[in-house]
Parts: sequence; C-alpha cells; structure tokens
Amino acid sequence: MAGPGFLVSGWPWRAAGYLLTGAVTGAVLLVGLVTAVTAGVALAVVLVGLPLLLLTALAGLPVARLERHRLRLVDRHPAYDPHVRPSATGLRAWLTTRLRERATWRELGHALLFAGLLWPLDALAVTLALLCPLSLVTAPLLLATAGEGRGTKVLKAWTVSTWPAAFGAAALGLSLLALGGYALGVTAGARAELTRLLVAPREAELGSRMVELARSRARLVDAFEAERRRIERDLHDGAQQRLVALSMTLGLALLDAPPGPFAEQLAKAQREVGEALTELREIVHGIHPKVLADHGLAAAVADAADRTAVPVDVDFRLPVRLPQPVEAAAYFVVREALANVDRHSGAGRAGVRGGYRDGRLFLEVRDDGRGGADASAGSGLTGLGDRVSVLDGTLSVSSPPGGPTLLRVELPCEPNDRCG
Repeated sequence: MAGPGFLVSGWPWRAAGYLLTGAVTGAVLLVGLVTAVTAGVALAVVLVGLPLLLLTALAGLPVARLERHRLRLVDRHPAYDPHVRPSATGLRAWLTTRLRERATWRELGHALLFAGLLWPLDALAVTLALLCPLSLVTAPLLLATAGEGRGTKVLKAWTVSTWPAAFGAAALGLSLLALGGYALGVTAGARAELTRLLVAPREAELGSRMVELARSRARLVDAFEAERRRIERDLHDGAQQRLVALSMTLGLALLDAPPGPFAEQLAKAQREVGEALTELREIVHGIHPKVLADHGLAAAVADAADRTAVPVDVDFRLPVRLPQPVEAAAYFVVREALANVDRHSGAGRAGVRGGYRDGRLFLEVRDDGRGGADASAGSGLTGLGDRVSVLDGTLSVSSPPGGPTLLRVELPCEPNDRCG
C-alpha cells in the first residue's frame, strides 16, 4: 500500500471482493447456524436433533476451509491447514480426531464470530468505502436519466438539482473513492490477519515445517550412516578380500617361477597389490574405522592421533558411548582437522581435547602452526561446519595469522539409553 501504484493496481478491487464475499458468506452462515441450532434444540427431545447439534459444532470446519480459500484474494502466501490426518479410516476415527483437536474448536469460535460480528463490519466497510463514493460519482448520470435534468437524490439524502452540483458531487466521490481504496486495503488486511490467526496460524505452519525439517534431516543422517557402513562392508568383504587372494596367488606363482625377468615382474605385481591393499585399508579405515565401532570415540581419536605425522597430545575422556551419528561426525571432524594440521599448518605439535558434559559432546583441536585458517579458501572448514550443523552442533575456529589455531566443536546428545 505504500507504493505509488496501489490505487491503479488490482489490490483495492481484490480487497473489495474479499470484504464483499465475506459479507455474503457471513449472512448465509448466520442464517444457517440459527436454523441448525433452532432445529437441533427443538428436535433434541426425540434425539433426532443431537446429530444436528453435533454437526453444528463442526460447522467451523467447512467455514474455515472456505476462509482459507478466500484468503488467496488478499494474501500471496497459501493458507496452512492445521488439521492432522486421522490415524485410521472411517467416520468414527475422523470424528474422534477432529473433536480432540484445538483447531476444531478455534474454527468454531471463528465461525460464531464471523456470523455474529465480522460480516456486518465487512458490509459496512464496502458500503462506506466503495458504494457511497460510487453513488456520488454517478450523480451526473442520475441527474440526466432518473432526474430528467431537474433533480435527483444522492445517497437517499442529498438533493442535486443543478449540473455544477452534480459534477461537484462526482468530484467529491472520486476523491472519496481514492481514500476508500486505502481504507478497503487496511480493512481487508486486518480482517485477513484475524482470519489467518484463527483458522490458519503461521506459528502452527512454522512449527510443523520445523518438525518435518528435523525429521527429514534425521532421516538423511541415518541414511548417510547406513550407506557409509554398506560401502565399508562391501569394500572390506569384497574388493579387499579379492586383493588379498590375488596377493597370495602372486606369491605362490613367485615361489614356482624360475629366477629371471618373469619372477621380477611377479614380485613387482605383488608389491603393487600390497600397496593397493594398504591404500584400500586406509580408505576403509577413513570411512568408518573398526576401532570406532568396537571401542568407541575415545579410542578412535587416539588412533587418529597416532596416524598423524605431527605429534599429537590427546586428552579425551568419554566414559559413555554416544549415538553412532554423533560418534561418526566427531571422528570425522578430528580426522579432517588433524589432516589439515599435517598439510597446511606447518605445526610442530598439536593436541586434541574433549569430553561429554551437560548433554553435549565438546571437542578441541589445536596446533602451534602458522594460523590464518580461512573457511572461504578451501581449507575444508566449510565441510566440517556443514557436517556439524546437520546434527545441530556448532563449530568455531580461532586462527589469527601467526597462530595458534584452535578449532572447537560442540554436538548435542540428549541423555538416553545410549548417551549419558
């Protein structure tokens, strides 16, 4: 509405259409509710009216559905349906679910408010902001037709008998019509916000989306861990065993081969197979080391420190086992951080410290290198942050030029049978 093109856009007419349809719908709803309640009370003596009264209590459901559709006239955002799907099929399950929902009774309250108060306000707003100014605008036309040039009544109260007065009324009507456009926009906006609050609250929509997002993220983490374990198992039981068998076959062939160029080629091939097997074992170890699965995160961190070229001091106390996604993410962070120390820091010594307290696992990896770690420079810190954020964790890095570098990670872990 603050833009200069509001009056020449379609929004004033959309607002008028929203309020006008609200007035018609509310009037029909009032007649329907009064009729249903009267018939239900009158027939309650013979028990026929009880189902009718029950249906009246559920009258807010279709009204709210209609209102969510009408909101599209003045709101670009789709309205959210707060009702949940029944857990079973059938009328009984549907009625039980709906009668237990707070949204059902909130929508019934909206229907009663709509029928008793809101629709007259809608009609009043359309009358004052649109119909009255239009009646003034048509004063010259009424004077020329119905008044035959002698006189006519405007708004049923003001007699116009001259052309200057008629055109003056039309000019006044145009001015009021412009002001009425803004009045319609304000009224329709307030009316739509009240309706959305009662029948399509954004808080419920946001909460539902957040819950679904958390669930989908948990499913992605579980699927990632399952896929990683499958790859590890396939490499260990498939390719790794085939390379071991190939190395043994080459060894047996080398024993039977006479000395010479052929034996040298067999020996070279066996060495290549051995190197490939070593690399494959390193890959398998990096995916999900056996020590992590068998002995937990503390042992896996100590093993990663032993494999680092830079001397690493380890102070990691973890008396409990954590959920697999948390352990895997923490191990990945430590391993990648120590790999960065090896490749980029120029450090002479590093350290890993960590533990578990207050429902959170915390890790610190430090080194005395040159510092200056920058997540935007492709140092791998962005990937570590993404991996931690999937589990609602936090990652912070302090790495001034000249060092030292300190990487700190916290991962939440609610106490349960596996954690705490």
